Order: sequence, then structure tokens, then C-alpha cells
Amino acid sequence: MLAIIGGTGMTQLACLEISHRQVMRTPYGEPSGPLTFGKISNHEIVFLARHGYGHTIPPHAVNYRANLWALQSLQPTRVVSVASVGGIRADLTPGMIAVPDQIIDYTHGRKFTYFDGSDRAVTHIDFTEPYCPITRGRLLEAAKRANEKITDGGVYAATQGPRLESAAEVNRLERDGADMVGMTGMPEAALAKELGLCYATLAVVANHAAGRGTSAHIIRLEDVHAVLEKAMVSVRDILEQLVELDVD
Repeated sequence: MLAIIGGTGMTQLACLEISHRQVMRTPYGEPSGPLTFGKISNHEIVFLARHGYGHTIPPHAVNYRANLWALQSLQPTRVVSVASVGGIRADLTPGMIAVPDQIIDYTHGRKFTYFDGSDRAVTHIDFTEPYCPITRGRLLEAAKRANEKITDGGVYAATQGPRLESAAEVNRLERDGADMVGMTGMPEAALAKELGLCYATLAVVANHAAGRGTSAHIIRLEDVHAVLEKAMVSVRDILEQLVELDVD
């Protein structure tokens, strides 16, 4: 079963035929909301809105540990995170979709590991490749089948939020090697790795990052919402192909 985590612009999945919702309890508290079960193209999936179904949970307050733990308890074949980002690299323009292959963590104060209790041995996970290469490959193939243009690879900079970045901060991120910037990539990717989940991200470019392109002086949120609404149609097309690939 495919698990999908929806971010900004995706609090619901229009192509999902809902069968039921389930409230989950975890050792780490409650997830962002009930898990939604249903079918895409007659294939079972589970969906979770990262920010809550009313989009009321800011990035720094998301209970990432509960979210991933709840999904892991269902033993999904893979987990796909849909996340909005600002494009730093010149070719990552609003409306484009990327499948990042690397990540840099600039967040702080978040509950970022399952291995922080005195009842557990110190554990160091390998994070050389933060995203599952198999799931990344499936997403790229699904986009090809859906005739959707997609960018293979890129470095995701995960910032604290909830405010957007200054132009100077984006300049620093670029110097560090980042291609896109978002607020939810970490600790989600690391927690998924700790749980052994096959996890990858569909990063939807909602706007040019601060100081670039149409965001040279200001980021207009109304424009961001319009871009995301249109791009989510492409995301749904890719997900519909992905569930077909998983049963081929």
C-alpha cells in the first residue's frame, strides 16, 4: 500500500475514493490528523495531511514522529511526501516538480529522532542517501508515463519557518549548494530512514525563492496558491501512474 503525505496545497487528494478515516495513537502523540484510507485507480492507499486537514499546523509544530510512526505501523510499500518549495536554482521555476536526491537541515528545536531515550542504545543511521532510490526511480517513471515534466535530483534546504526566508538567507543557501528551499523536509526524511521506510519527495516549486525571478522584491502568496492549485493536477497524474507501477 502506498502512503502519501500531503503538504501545502494538498490537504485533500481529489483523485482518492475515500473508504474511511482512522484516528491513530502513537507513543509520540497524535499525528496531524486521522489517516484517510481509500483507492486511487482501484489501488489501496493511505493519505495524511501534514499540516492537518484545515491546514492549521505550521511546519515547526508538525508532529513528524507521530506521523511517520503511524504510517509505518501500516507497513506501506513506500511513502511519498508532497511538499511545496521555493526554487533557488534558475531552472526551478514556479509550477515545476522535482524529485530531490539530497537535503540540508537548517531546522532547530524539532523532535528529530526516535533514538533519544535512556531506554535505547545510541543509534546512528546512515544518511548518505536521504531518499529511497527505488521510490525516486518510481516517481520519475510515473511522471514519464503521465507525460509530466519533472526534474531529476536537487538539493532541498529545510528551513525552520514559518516565515519565508530573506534574500540574503537564500543567497547563503545557494552558496551551501541548495537548489530549492522548504520547511518540512526535515526531520521527516531522517525519521523515515530510522523506521526503514522507502521514502521520497515530490517537490512542487510554488515560487521563486526570495530575491530571485518574480520574487526579487516580494513573494505574493496569492500567486503561490494559484501555482500550487494548478501544479497539484500534475501531482495527482503522477500519483495515479505510481500506484499502477507498484502493481506491475
